[in-house]
Amino acid sequence: MLPQEIIRKKRNGNKLSQEEINFFIRGITDSSIVDAQTAALTMAIFLNGMDVEETTALTMSMRDSGDVLDWSGLNGPTLDKHSSGGVGDKVSLMLAPMIAACGGYVPMISGRGLGHTGGTLDKFDSIPGYQTVPDNELFKKVVKEVGCAIIGQTGNLAPADKKIYAIRDVCATVESVQLITASILSKKLAAGLNCLVMDLKCGNGAFMDSLERGRELAHSIVNVANAAGTRTKAVLTDMNQVLGQSVGNALEVDEAVAYLSGTYRDPRLHTIMLELCSELLVSAKLATALPEAKIQLQHALDSGKALEIFAHMVTALGGPSDFCEKTSKYLPKAAIIRPVYAKVPGYVQSMDTRGVGLSIIEMKGGRTTPEQKLDYATGYTDFCQIGDYVDNHKPLAVIHAQTEEQFSNAADTLRKLITISSEQPQKTPEIIEKIS
Repeated sequence: MLPQEIIRKKRNGNKLSQEEINFFIRGITDSSIVDAQTAALTMAIFLNGMDVEETTALTMSMRDSGDVLDWSGLNGPTLDKHSSGGVGDKVSLMLAPMIAACGGYVPMISGRGLGHTGGTLDKFDSIPGYQTVPDNELFKKVVKEVGCAIIGQTGNLAPADKKIYAIRDVCATVESVQLITASILSKKLAAGLNCLVMDLKCGNGAFMDSLERGRELAHSIVNVANAAGTRTKAVLTDMNQVLGQSVGNALEVDEAVAYLSGTYRDPRLHTIMLELCSELLVSAKLATALPEAKIQLQHALDSGKALEIFAHMVTALGGPSDFCEKTSKYLPKAAIIRPVYAKVPGYVQSMDTRGVGLSIIEMKGGRTTPEQKLDYATGYTDFCQIGDYVDNHKPLAVIHAQTEEQFSNAADTLRKLITISSEQPQKTPEIIEKIS
């Protein structure tokens, strides 16, 4: 086969065969196909699309470009979730131990911050000693013994995806639904999952800011994953406001521990947590129906079992053994922790959630270059929600900054990003719809 003929075929809008896709992915992996040819094929896919059969073949070929983990020795199903990215999204931190407490195993492979959205690995990097990129043997050991492990993509899991994504990022093909699907699922399927739930966020703080685009990606992921043999559902969730009460790496870890311990559970976050987790438990036949699953999950929280599993995971991956009892001792703190108030009292009508995420980058809590070191302490706590009444007693948020200038800039930014009204807005649902 010739790479240029495969490119020509897709350029002309024709369907690629499994053999042609396998040939091309092998060439990308062993570098016999050059970057210019990869870029050309991704643009052809971006312009002409792929059907479900092609996208499934692409996903499986990318999955098989490296290691595929085998969990056949476990005495329970392997489950995971993937989020399309949001602001204040710390769902993964609680979901893994909650599912493990209910009998599932969660080998979760996560990523770092992307654009205005925070990354799960960056949050765990704020915990001293925690290994976000262990070798496969330690990863397997922790999953087997603890029930869950949250790590980053190891060197030989879906290596073709790494190369393709880097090229997509610089040749304007990131938004292709088929390429997004293959990128997400190649890594998730390489983790050897039985069941997956996709938390697809829609709204002004999400990559998929329109419901139509969100539905398109959800259907693509569900169809391809199920065709590949992994039972998958998608839940479209609202991202028109910050999720939970905190934004920022260490601050979100602290909120996750508070959630698991029962110290504080944000109502919107709790609703989304129970929906995502219960869908996974039912898919894996660890519960017969959603109401039963939610009872199991609430018991896992209230009994302290989920918190115990989270603590064991942190220790097993190199973190402090008393982390959950002494988070304030271990998590970094900003020099200035002070509230910012609205200029006029009223109800929070709306917020530019994407702008909130970008403001974290301005505070060095997110990256402008790949090699940048983060300030894990900066961000916001006590963040207002749509419908809250704010005045000179109830702040828009508490800012965690390192300098007075940084605090002042963040305060000015939040006042511009959050719209205040004299009338209380109507509550919007956390769960938009489900696709299975």
